[in-house]
Amino acid sequence: MKKSSLLITVMVAAGLGLGGCGQPNLSNTQEKALIGAAGGALVGQAIGGNTKGTLIGAAAGAVAGAAYGHYQDTNNE
Repeated sequence: MKKSSLLITVMVAAGLGLGGCGQPNLSNTQEKALIGAAGGALVGQAIGGNTKGTLIGAAAGAVAGAAYGHYQDTNNE
């Protein structure tokens, strides 16, 4: 994999992960979905080494993060 592709992937994932920071109106579900998507994108790129792997990882991470965030939201009420 080219260094530029890895750098772009890391920058996008970091932007997604930090996108929820400082947003007081985000629920746990939304915040954890963003963090999960960022982490999943990094893992997908590391494992697959291509765009398809990155997108699958981001989607899986977003779903897992949203599920965990929803669990937190329902238990905090």
